[in-house]
Amino acid sequence: MIKILAFAASNSSQSINRKLIGHAVDVLRSEVLPGAVCEILDLNDFEMPIYSLDRENAGGVPDLAHQFRAKIAAADALLISFAEHNGHYSAAYKNIFDWASRLEGKVYAGKPKVVLSASPGKGGAGNVLRAAVASAPHFGAEVLSSLSVPLFGDNFDEASGTLSNPELAAGLRAALGRFARMN
Repeated sequence: MIKILAFAASNSSQSINRKLIGHAVDVLRSEVLPGAVCEILDLNDFEMPIYSLDRENAGGVPDLAHQFRAKIAAADALLISFAEHNGHYSAAYKNIFDWASRLEGKVYAGKPKVVLSASPGKGGAGNVLRAAVASAPHFGAEVLSSLSVPLFGDNFDEASGTLSNPELAAGLRAALGRFARMN
């Protein structure tokens, strides 16, 4: 069975992208790929000093970067929901990514991935989603599909932990369905 590594590219315990990932994994396991093995990472488990060449030269790449990269290497596919901070990746994600890239420039290890984003505003974190899709091939990933969820508070039911907007719910299922078509 396919092994999917999932995470929200945010370190906030209240992250709407973390909620979206939880829902997406539930849909994946119950409807799209029953029996799929899904591991959800918490970026807080990979907190490291801010990357700099000076730090790398002084102490090497931290063990946590090795562990993060090993998690990616062990997966068959990736499911990531990107938080947008001021139009870009969250600092927490970017720092982990920067450290991991020092081990292997192709951080995503040739893995297919589905990318999501969510925001409380109308833009749906579209800037960071476009950046993630555009840069994926350079970093060793094939984007199977992407989905942006705007106005998260209006389109996600907190009580049930599910997308309440039928079009977005169908879009999520379609995006996740791309995992089922992997060779």
